[in-house]
Amino acid sequence: MIPLTHRIRVAAGLVALLVAATLSGCGFHGANSIKLPGTKGGGEGSYTVQAQMPDVQNLEQNSRVRVNDVTVGTVTNIQLQGWHALVTMSIDGDVDLPANATATLGQTSLLGSVHVELAPPAGTSPMGTLKRGSLIPLASAGAYPSTERTLAAVSLLINGGGLGQIQDIIKALSTGFSGREQDLRSLLGQLDKFVSYLEDQKGDIIAATDSLNNLVGQLADQKPVIDKALKTLPRALTVLKDERNNLADALGELSQFGALAADSVNRIKSNLVKELKDLGPVVQSLADAGPALTRSLGFFGTFPFPKDTLSKWLRGDYANLTAVLDLTLSRLDSGFFTGTRFECNLTELELQWGRTIGQMPSPCMNGSQYNPGNPLVVPYHFDQGR
Repeated sequence: MIPLTHRIRVAAGLVALLVAATLSGCGFHGANSIKLPGTKGGGEGSYTVQAQMPDVQNLEQNSRVRVNDVTVGTVTNIQLQGWHALVTMSIDGDVDLPANATATLGQTSLLGSVHVELAPPAGTSPMGTLKRGSLIPLASAGAYPSTERTLAAVSLLINGGGLGQIQDIIKALSTGFSGREQDLRSLLGQLDKFVSYLEDQKGDIIAATDSLNNLVGQLADQKPVIDKALKTLPRALTVLKDERNNLADALGELSQFGALAADSVNRIKSNLVKELKDLGPVVQSLADAGPALTRSLGFFGTFPFPKDTLSKWLRGDYANLTAVLDLTLSRLDSGFFTGTRFECNLTELELQWGRTIGQMPSPCMNGSQYNPGNPLVVPYHFDQGR
């Protein structure tokens, strides 16, 4: 027989459990919804963080939270947030993790329970400190392959992934390369040389690519001009087509002109050669007189004062001048009246006075003793006319 007092205590406990279940209502989801005593993350100094997970698989409340395979906390709540899960975790206060830590869903063993693995970020410098209320974003969350997914992948590979065809592939390769080992070895050697040549020409290839890129850029900048040219080109070709007969006639006439020019050159070739030969002495004379001609050009620019003596003529505020004036009647006659009705009058007057005109050529004395001959070739004397 059970004592009455013990019965009363058992009844009171059952009533308490019923009251607790009634107060919790639909919030009760089995034993895992009740926080178990003695779990990690419930001691003094513990703090709560959350993580956005793309998939929680078989994760339940009271699942373990681990760091470097050491349990440091417990999953306290799992809820849906948009298209992903929001996992709330309670972690021991002595756990030191950066604010940009990662959360990964893992499995303890092949048939073990699922847990959340927290770790510092890989390939990124740690920043800040993970503290109460911190949220690990979806970009920093992930999951290791589960046992179900691994077995499904192996099944796909074995059953429908073509694993059974590997033997056929190996057999076909063996048949194809049988007796061609030297050719294959030579091919591999040539491929190695080809790759080496490409490596040596890498700079030139990059430069050519850059040049091609610049050319394409220039063509892109000139796109309006190119479009206009492409639109104008058909019209230009149409004009050429319409003028084809005229162009053909012009080319025919040009051919006839070339034939006439060639015939003319052949006809005057001998005369042209002769004239060129006759022109040779003239050009030679000009070449011989070259220094005198160049010096005379300086005199023409400063006439009547030669450039070479101009600095000697003008000295300060005065100028030097020497002049010789010939005022004989014969000189005045030849200088002012030649070709007029008064020609030779002054010369005859001078002869009557008993003066001679010396060696000066005079048209008035043709056939006389004073006429020295052809005035174009007669030598000049400085005392002429005195």
